[in-house]
Amino acid sequence: MQFSSTSSYGSSKPDGAVILHTPDEALIDAIIDGDKSALRELYGRHRDSLTRYLTRLTRKPTLAEEIVNEVFLAVWQHADEFQGRSRVSTWLIGIARHKAISAFRRRHEVQLDAGFAMTIEDPSDNAAVTMDKQDRRKVLQQCLAKLPPAQREVIELFYYQDEPIEAVAQRTGVPLNTVKSRMFYARTRMAELLNEAGVDRAWLR
Repeated sequence: MQFSSTSSYGSSKPDGAVILHTPDEALIDAIIDGDKSALRELYGRHRDSLTRYLTRLTRKPTLAEEIVNEVFLAVWQHADEFQGRSRVSTWLIGIARHKAISAFRRRHEVQLDAGFAMTIEDPSDNAAVTMDKQDRRKVLQQCLAKLPPAQREVIELFYYQDEPIEAVAQRTGVPLNTVKSRMFYARTRMAELLNEAGVDRAWLR
C-alpha cells in the first residue's frame, strides 16, 4: 500500500495554517476521529526521519519505504492505541521497529533471535587516513554496518536521532541497563573499526 501527501487518505481540505501548528498529540486525536488531513500532516512531519531510521536498520531503502507506508496505515487503523506515555515520534519508531523485524522474518532474509543480535557484515574496506567529510561519512556507515543490529540500533537512536538513553530503552523495549551495555560494546567496537579505518573517533566521546 502506498501512502503520500496526495494519497486518497487526504480528501478533506482543512485550514493548512491551523493544522501546521497542531501538536502531534492533537493530530492523533483527530486521526482517531477519522480526520484524514491529520494523518497526512503527521506523515509529512515524520516520514523522512522514519525512512532514515529504517534505511539504516534494514540497509534496504525500498524495504524502508514500504515499512513507512505500513507504519502510517497502522496509525490510521490503531491511533487509539497511543496512550500518551511517550512522544508521538517515539511511538512511531516503536511501530516501525516492530514492522521491520516482522518484515525480515516474513522474507526470511535474516534470522532474528530474541536479542535482535544477528551480525550484518560489510565487505567494503577502502578507507584512507586522510579523507574529506563525504568519505568519512561513508566509512562511518560501513563501520556501523559491521555492528550487530542490536548495537547498531542504539547508536542510530542515540547519535543520529539524538534520543536520550532512557528514550532509547523505551523505543527498543529493553531494560535501561541492557541499552547501556549495548552502547558500551557498540562504542568499543566502533572505536576499533574507526581506528582501523584511520578516522577520528571524537564522535564517540
